[in-house]
Amino acid sequence: MTFASDVSKLLRLAPSEDKQHVVIRSAGGGGNPAEYSFGIEEEYFLADRRSFEVAIRTPNELFESANWSTGGQAMREMLQSQLEVATNVHVDVNDAREELRFLRREVANVAAQYGFVIMACGTHPSAVWRMSQPSPKPRYEEMIEDLRSIGHRNMMCGMHVHVQLPDPEKRMAVMRAMLPHLPLFIALSASSPFWNSHKTGLKGYRLAAYSELPRTGLPELFEGKQDFDAYVGALQRSGVIPDESHIWWAMRPSMKHPTLELRAPDTCTFVDDAVAIASLYRCLTRHLYLRPQLSREVTAVERAIAVENKWRAQRYGTDCIFASKDGPVTISELLTGVIDDIAEDAAALNCSTEIEHCRTIVARGSSAEFQLRAYRESGDDIAAVSQWIATSTLSGTSAPVHRSAPAPS
Repeated sequence: MTFASDVSKLLRLAPSEDKQHVVIRSAGGGGNPAEYSFGIEEEYFLADRRSFEVAIRTPNELFESANWSTGGQAMREMLQSQLEVATNVHVDVNDAREELRFLRREVANVAAQYGFVIMACGTHPSAVWRMSQPSPKPRYEEMIEDLRSIGHRNMMCGMHVHVQLPDPEKRMAVMRAMLPHLPLFIALSASSPFWNSHKTGLKGYRLAAYSELPRTGLPELFEGKQDFDAYVGALQRSGVIPDESHIWWAMRPSMKHPTLELRAPDTCTFVDDAVAIASLYRCLTRHLYLRPQLSREVTAVERAIAVENKWRAQRYGTDCIFASKDGPVTISELLTGVIDDIAEDAAALNCSTEIEHCRTIVARGSSAEFQLRAYRESGDDIAAVSQWIATSTLSGTSAPVHRSAPAPS
């Protein structure tokens, strides 16, 4: 594994205890804001390695081991069935890809020691949310106390992408200008066509379920940071939220870092898809950051159309036809327009190849298409879908995995 010299300064590298792999530890660096450095967070399901049924209770020792093995970059999420990883800050997309593969491999190896596999997808195909258990952490226990059954239903996994933007006001302008583009990221990442062992009819069901939570969906049309701060302050003074980390929009300014965080995508089953979508967001963020005046073009009408397109992206995934003021737009047409607009940014950030991979996702479908194909070709065996996800999370293969025999009915 190799790293660009400027990235190596931000990392501490050390061999694992068994000398079989390199552990990447965060040095806490932020990088040069002008470089639009970025990081990726992924949430995975933990499932039984034989039945592929989602885990209900998971031992603290698993997460302690995963945290050690990844150098502090793996942790619990709200429910015990979930595990989250976070990459370091990167300026080179190839380094980010290698680290994401490393993190998946490390947490999978640790999970296997406890009888589990990891599954990268937006919803677990057969999970029963009523059986979910909150993670034993005060923050999550307090959230479940507030959210009640809606918190237990949060059996969903997403991908978050942070891009560093130094100017707070321009960061808010980018958030506003990015609103019409959010449905594209949803469509490209769709990996949640099943819920409670049933086909939902949606390619991305995760956000439909997630919308039950408060403070979700698309961001409001704030004029600037002052408006956002006033909104957060009102909720805090009213005792509604302790801090702005409890705002769970599809995109938000980070509370801890000078970044704009994309939260809309499902967790991608394929690493290359995750990196491509993160790169598309990063390049588009740079494009909009350098052109803050574009935020003024996003009106209440544009936001309303984006809300409609969010639904269409969830429903149709990579088969989506979006609405616009000028009439219907196919996802291929929309993506081509975005890629043309950000060509200079992709070249500057050295990720043109990753951006082009987004066309591949549209051509062959997102993870949702592969899951549905695995379901059909196995004779509607939901366990075959889970097995395909678990295998593809690590292998990166784009062919459905067939079970040797259908699971007993």
